[in-house]
Amino acid sequence: MANHIHLDLVGGLSGDMFIAGMLDAFPEFTGGLDQVIVAAGFPELVELTCQPHNDGILTGTRFEVTSVKHEHHHRHYAAIKESLSASDLNDAVKQGALSIFALIAEVEAEIHGKKVEEVAFHEVGAWDSIADIVLAAHLIDAVKVSSWSVSAIPIGRGLVDTAHGRLPVPAPATAKLLQGFEVFDDGIDGERVTPTGAAILKYLAPSRQIPAGLSVSVAGYGFGKKVFPGLSNTVRVSTYSSGEVDGPLSPVEWHEDQVMRLSFELDDQTPESIALAVEQLRDHESVLDVTQQAFWGKKNRQGFAIVVLVKMEATDEVTEQCFSLTTTLGVRRERVDRAILQREEIVVYVNERAYRVKVARRPAGLTAKVEMDDLIESGLNRAEMETVRVQAELLAVKEVEKR
Repeated sequence: MANHIHLDLVGGLSGDMFIAGMLDAFPEFTGGLDQVIVAAGFPELVELTCQPHNDGILTGTRFEVTSVKHEHHHRHYAAIKESLSASDLNDAVKQGALSIFALIAEVEAEIHGKKVEEVAFHEVGAWDSIADIVLAAHLIDAVKVSSWSVSAIPIGRGLVDTAHGRLPVPAPATAKLLQGFEVFDDGIDGERVTPTGAAILKYLAPSRQIPAGLSVSVAGYGFGKKVFPGLSNTVRVSTYSSGEVDGPLSPVEWHEDQVMRLSFELDDQTPESIALAVEQLRDHESVLDVTQQAFWGKKNRQGFAIVVLVKMEATDEVTEQCFSLTTTLGVRRERVDRAILQREEIVVYVNERAYRVKVARRPAGLTAKVEMDDLIESGLNRAEMETVRVQAELLAVKEVEKR
C-alpha cells in the first residue's frame, strides 16, 4: 500500500481530474463508486462514467459525473451540509466532504460579504459537483496514505464564465483557496484550477516535497475535458511506498513548510544603529532568524548584508519594520522551502539545577545541545560548564530513548 501521494498538476486540477487520476493509479476502487453515491443519497440524480483516455501524448483515465436532471444549480451551503450530515456515508468520508464544502463556503462568504450558512452555491451546487466532492473524499479516505505533496500550480490566464458573470482567472474563490501555494504562469490561457480542485488541495494540505526514503510505486493520469495546445490537460498521481534504506542510516522524518526570506544591504548606516535594528528585528515574534555579513561595495564602502527569515503571515509587517529601522530603500522577498528536523526540549537536572536541552532526530540518531544561557547563568567556570554540558546532553538523550 502507498505511504505517500504526489500530485503533478501538468494541466491543472478539477474535481473530476482528481478522481480520474486517483482511479488510474488505484483502479481497484472504481467498482465501489456507485455505492458511495447511493450512500450519499442521490443515486437517481447523477450518472458516473469512467473510461480510458489517450490525448495523443499520454494515456490515462477520464472520469465524468453527469446530472440526470437539468435543474437550477442554486443550493445553499446549509442545505448541502444538512443533506450530507444525514447521509449514510461513513464518518470519515462524510467529514471529508463536509470539510471541502466548508472551505469553499468560507471563501465565498468572505468574497460576497455573507455569513457562511447563507452562502449559495451555483456551479459547486450542481449535483455533478456535489458528487465530485463526495467521491474525492471517498478516495482520499480509501487510499489511507500518511502524506501528500503537490507540484507548483499553473495559475492560468484570461477570463472564465461563471454564474456571477465573466471573472478573471483564477476565479476569486480559487485564488483565495490557493493562497500559500506555489504558482507559476506557463503562458497558456484558460482556467487551470477550479474552485473544487483548489478546495481539495486545501483540504489535503500537501507539502511541496516528497519525503526521503520512499520509492515510486505507481503513476496514474487523470484527464480533464479541456484541450490545451501542446500540453496534456492532466494531473499525474504518483504513489510512493517505503523501501529498504541503504547503509547504516535510519529513515528520518522532518516537517516541511515555507517561510519568507527578506534581504537587503546597508552601507550608509552606522554599525551601532545596525546592531540595534537587527536586535529589534530579532525580537519580533514572527522572525525566525536574522543574520548579517560584512562586505565592501561601491566606492570601497564597507556595508552589511542583512537576511531575515520570517513566517509567511508576517511578511508585510516585518518588511515595514525593515524600512522603519534601517536606511534601506528596497527589500528582496523570496519564498523558500524549509525542512525541519523533529526535535523537542527536555529539562534535566544536574547537581540539582535545571538545564534545557534540545534533542533532535537525525539520520544517524539522536543529537542534543544544552541551552547555553542556562550554562552561563549557572555561574560555573569553563571546565565545570563543559562537564555539566556533557552530563545534561546524555541525560536528555536517554530520556527520549526511553519513550
